[in-house]
Amino acid sequence: MDPELSSKPLSFNSARFLISASRLDECPPDSGAEVAFAGRSNAGKSSALNAITANGKLARTSKTPGRTRLINFFTLNREGCRLVDLPGYGYAKVSRDMKDDWQQHLGHYLNDRRCLRGLVLVMDIRHPLTDFDQMMVNWCEHNNLALMILATKADKLKFGQAKTAMLGIAKQLKEFSCVQHLIMFSATSKRGVDDCREALSDWLEAPAD
Repeated sequence: MDPELSSKPLSFNSARFLISASRLDECPPDSGAEVAFAGRSNAGKSSALNAITANGKLARTSKTPGRTRLINFFTLNREGCRLVDLPGYGYAKVSRDMKDDWQQHLGHYLNDRRCLRGLVLVMDIRHPLTDFDQMMVNWCEHNNLALMILATKADKLKFGQAKTAMLGIAKQLKEFSCVQHLIMFSATSKRGVDDCREALSDWLEAPAD
């Protein structure tokens, strides 16, 4: 590893597209540190990634949720550190076979990727903990994978309503030790961006086990 690169402060503004993969064997080498973003296709995952990286074009946002069917990797200025955009689920108007295919690839990535440090689960604060969200929480708990939850689109609610929603989410998740961060988030107002970046840095910069 380049000592100069490894000593640089981690900058999320440095994020650049690396590669897309449809299968695990097409992913970059399983080394370094990755944090993956997952969420239903209409939860605002792409917008959240773009806000965190201050790059409005990094992750593709589409008026047709579910367009992204690949695992997309983004490099950062720290050698071996990557952000990963997983395919969105649960909303796309595609065939059952296609959905099953996506689920299979997602499962392979989550189960077999050794450099995965944590998962960011993006959910709409107005419609939290859908069946898909709960499935991902349960998976992280079972596999002892650190979980960060971004409750997105907080700007769509009055602040009091948003706080009440956050308290409700926290109450439902209090038994899950995998949940390390629960962040109220808005890609529009940038609420929660700094908190998210700080948590991501802690995961990516932590020494490997």
